[in-house]
Parts: sequence; structure tokens; C-alpha cells
Amino acid sequence: MPAEPGVYRFRDDRDRVIYVGRASDLRARVRSYAGDLADRPHLRRMVPQVRRVEAVVCASVPEAAWLERNLLERALPRWNRIRGGLELVGWLELDADPARPLLRLVVAETDPPASAFGPYLGVERLALARRGLLRVWPLELAGQRLDAAAGSLAEARGVVPADLGRFAERIRAVLARDPDAIDELRLRLAGARDQAAAQLAFEVAGQVVEETAAVVWLVAPQRVTGCTEGLVVAGWADGVLVTVRASGDRLDRWTSRPSSREAGERAASATPARWRAFAVRNAELAAALRAC
Repeated sequence: MPAEPGVYRFRDDRDRVIYVGRASDLRARVRSYAGDLADRPHLRRMVPQVRRVEAVVCASVPEAAWLERNLLERALPRWNRIRGGLELVGWLELDADPARPLLRLVVAETDPPASAFGPYLGVERLALARRGLLRVWPLELAGQRLDAAAGSLAEARGVVPADLGRFAERIRAVLARDPDAIDELRLRLAGARDQAAAQLAFEVAGQVVEETAAVVWLVAPQRVTGCTEGLVVAGWADGVLVTVRASGDRLDRWTSRPSSREAGERAASATPARWRAFAVRNAELAAALRAC
């Protein structure tokens, strides 16, 4: 089992899926089930029923979180408690209105704004990431119609309406995962942290550290939600075919089964090029786990 982020599931002796989970480190998480499970007593009775383990390696922790959520929304195995999970879904919407520019955090179950960036899983982290973006590029202080408090803050920080275009461009670039913009944001946040610490403002420094971690989460790669509608990703290795399918724009169906080379390679050949590394990696992992 690789020490990488991903989703795992347990099957019983009738080959039924009985539990689905996610991990930032698959090896450590799956290994933890061999312990006493003191923090998860409801799973102690499950462990003796586990006969086989499967896993999908993801590009990031957020991607693993989304894939787990999608799978659990589609079907709730016996030992999982909550369909989909407790985390709220949010978006960020940038409004560069010269009068009152805003970077809004939007929470919506359906029909988010068409211009919004997202979705993101976990509104608390999204709020921290938003605060980090506005700490570096205070877009909302660059409006032409500020109230007295905002006007005083803009004056103290040296922000003028002419800064609006630059602030909006850099924020959009970060939300579009532009590497240069992300590097600039992290560098500026590190500077703000160090400045606060030098001034003995340790509470502020701690806030900046939290915002930086949230920014890293915000820009992490995530493709399993918001993918091409009806996407089918298939990979074959050593007699095992792994297929992950989308319902709408979310990958939420995952199968792993024995397959001939001819059938497996035919299915894999239809996988879009940008998904082939993912497909091959997880087919190889599935074959290795079946061989255990």
C-alpha cells in the first residue's frame, strides 16, 4: 500500500464492499486497522470481517476527500455511517465592481454562480484561504465607495482604487492554479508571518500559518469532481481492469475485476490522455493488492 493520498475500501468474504475511507497516507491509515482502534470503537467489529483491501491513489488529499464523498453519496456501505460526509461545499466568486469589489464565499447545494471558482470541500478551510488571499491582495479595500472604517484601513495599508485590476488579476490566477501566482502568494504570506513574529504578534503569525495551509489545500490538484460529464477512466495491469466512471460531472463508481489482456487494453485505450497515468497507476496497485 503506497504512502500517498487516496481512497481505500474493505470487502468481506462474499466480496461485498463493507467500508470506504480516505487517507492522506494510505499505508499508515490501512495499517492503523491492525491496532486497537481506541478512537474508532464502532469499527472494531468490522475488522474481523475484512478479507480484501482495495485502493485508489489520488493526486492530493482534497481529491481523495472528493472521491470518498462521491462514492459514499452513491452508495453507503454497511460500516460507513454518513452518506457523503459532513463537510460543506463552497465556491469563491470574485466581483471586481469598481465601486465595491468583493471576494465572496458562496455555500450552495445546487446552482452555484456560473462565474465562481470551485467547488471546494470544506468551508472552514475555504474561509481561511479567502482570508489569506485578501491579506496579500486586499481587493475589497480598492473600491471607490468604501465606508469610513474600510477607507481608514485602505489608507493605512496604502491601497488605492488603481490597485483593483492588479489585485483581481492575481487572485484569479491563484484560483486558476497558476504556479507563478501561487508561488507569489506563498512568498508574501511567509513574509507576513515573519513580520508578525518579529513584532511579537504571535497570534497574527499563527493566523497566517493557518491561512497558508488553507491556500495549499485550495490549490491542490482535484479532478474527480467537476470532470467531463460521463467520463470513463479505465486501466489494465497484470490481469486486472480498474474502471472509475462519472455520473454527471463526478467520478462516483469504482470497479476492479479480473480481465483478459485484450479486453483490458481495449477498455484502457478509450481513457483520455490526461487520465492515463492515473488509470495505469491504479490498475498496477489493484493487481498488486489482489496478488497479496
